[in-house]
This record gives sequence, C-alpha cells and structure tokens, in this order.
Amino acid sequence: MPPLRTGSQTSCPADTYSYLLGLYLGDGCISQVGDPQKKVWRLRIACDDKWPGLIEECADAIAAIRPDHKVGRAQALGCTMVHGSWKHWPCVFPQHAPGKKHERRIVLESWQQEIVDEHPRRFVRGLMHSDGSRGLNRIRRRDGQGFYEYPRYLFANTSRDIVGLMTTTLDQLENPWKSHAKRQPDVLSQSAISISRKAAVARMDTFVGPEY
Repeated sequence: MPPLRTGSQTSCPADTYSYLLGLYLGDGCISQVGDPQKKVWRLRIACDDKWPGLIEECADAIAAIRPDHKVGRAQALGCTMVHGSWKHWPCVFPQHAPGKKHERRIVLESWQQEIVDEHPRRFVRGLMHSDGSRGLNRIRRRDGQGFYEYPRYLFANTSRDIVGLMTTTLDQLENPWKSHAKRQPDVLSQSAISISRKAAVARMDTFVGPEY
C-alpha cells in the first residue's frame, strides 16, 4: 500500500489488502459521514447474514488496516453492513468516485495491481465472498433418465470491468473459466462466469471453499 499518514504511518499486510479489495469491489461502498469539513469517510461492506464466518473475516480484514479503530456493524435487510471510518479510505481504494461502479470505469492503480499479482488467490477469495458462490449444478442426463450433479463456482457482477479483473486473475492462476450472461426482466444485466472443471474446482477449494 502507499504510505498513509494519520499522525503516524499506517500499513497493513498486502495479502489482507488484496482480500479486502475484492470485497470492496464486489459489495463495498465509501461515503462521507459527519461534518463535511472533517472529511471523514466510511467504508461499508455488505455481508450476507447466512454466512457469519464471512462477516467475521470481513471485520478482521478492516481491523487489520485500522487496528487502532473499532470496526462497526449495522443490521440491514438480510445482511450486515461491516464498516469503519477513516479520512483515508478514498486513498486506500481509489476506485471510489461518484456514481455506481457499473456506470464508470474500474481500473486498478499500478500499486494495487502489484499487490493483486503478489496475492491473486486472496483477491479471488474476496471477490468470490462478495459476489460469488460455490454450489451444485444439476443437469438432466441426455437420455432423459434422471440428473447428475457437479460442484462449480459462480461469479456475477454488473460491472464488466470487475468481472474482467476476476477473469484476468484466474488466467494468472491458470484456472479455466467459462463466460455466461445473466439477464432477467426488470433486473440489470450481469456479466457472469463459472469455474466447473473438476481440477479447477478442486484448486479453488484450496483458497476459497464454500461459504461459512
């Protein structure tokens, strides 16, 4: 991370940053809080209440960057907003800008890309924990006699840039993926990918695994 100062220099483990970057790009936002003249920002990450382990992992990641500040939690419909306040969140995540992520370009700064290149598995883990899932795909047999199932990972986001960051990182890890399009009436179109080859799923299980 670039040097950040709040009276003293602050840094965090690069692998933790790579994970939190994935969470932020998937389900995070940054907004100003309190007196505008104080220029304090709040990072919020939406975490599904079905997975308490992921809520704890998100809180631990924020705490690793801000060990001298309390990590807050706020209940929302079906999810917990894990949050922390700081003047420097826009520096830590320079993708912050007015408007929704899928309505503007999302490009990593060179220093961010270096961290992702060093810790690609942690970045993929963060993206999967925010906008991905691991489940069973059920397919009818060609002869019509019953079904068969196999595990696969799915990742979907309305931002093609964010999906592109995921696929580029999977390519770096030599993990094959397949592109899909998810379109539903009255719902924003999503770019989606799946990882379903047996060896690729087994590899993903070593650093992502099922939600918990």
